Amino acid sequence: MANLVESKGLILFTRDYKEKDKLVKIFTESAGKQMFFAKNIQRPNNPLRSAIQPLTEAVYLGNFKSEGLSFLNSAKEVTPLRRLQADIFLNAYGTYILGLVDAAIDDHTYDPQLYQFTSEALHKMNDGEDGETILNIFELQVMQRFGVSLNWQRCGVCGKTQGRFDFSSKYNGILCETHWHLDPHRYHADVRAIYFLRLFAAISYEKISSINLKPETKTAIRQTLDQLYEEYIGLHLKSKKFIDQMSSWQAVLKKPEPKEND
Repeated sequence: MANLVESKGLILFTRDYKEKDKLVKIFTESAGKQMFFAKNIQRPNNPLRSAIQPLTEAVYLGNFKSEGLSFLNSAKEVTPLRRLQADIFLNAYGTYILGLVDAAIDDHTYDPQLYQFTSEALHKMNDGEDGETILNIFELQVMQRFGVSLNWQRCGVCGKTQGRFDFSSKYNGILCETHWHLDPHRYHADVRAIYFLRLFAAISYEKISSINLKPETKTAIRQTLDQLYEEYIGLHLKSKKFIDQMSSWQAVLKKPEPKEND
């Protein structure tokens, strides 16, 4: 059954279909992820062409189906995320975020909270906030959509909330330094990485501007997140592999080191 629906949406990806048409996957606010058929979209004068570019948000009008292909008719309030589209690093982070969304929930799953969380992350990047930190926050908090719930609040043994911590798979969360001996296979992660991951697990994007991280801390956070994703989710996206490759380029484009938060 198809309904003519108007909804905000984020372009996940497009795929050529026949000579003049495309399949367009959109994460919509009102109906979850939908695969749309866009007829004659490859013609130069088609007004929808700009609305289906990667890293674009718009209000889309179409026939939304609960199963199979939906049909895209038109779009308005088209908002291309220009900075993400132009910057190779931000483009990679944004593409990875959208890839995580595509993997985290089934098609046609209504999830306006995830839509808002995703849209806000991309717009914060586009507005100039630190892309790596926003990505890390998104990665950590979206793990719940994969059915992963970890304890970042207090030690899994004594409930301690202050001090030095490490992550323990055995306890499905953090362990304070006093109890590290209870899990010889704990992550042995960088203490600063755990400190910021605990913060990222609960922080909102509004507070992102108050966080400044040194490159070595970002690297340690990246290593710990990768370990968590490998153990708990086992997801290997092409966009993530590209981000891993980009790390070797960053020395060439190195910026002055920020003063890190205490």
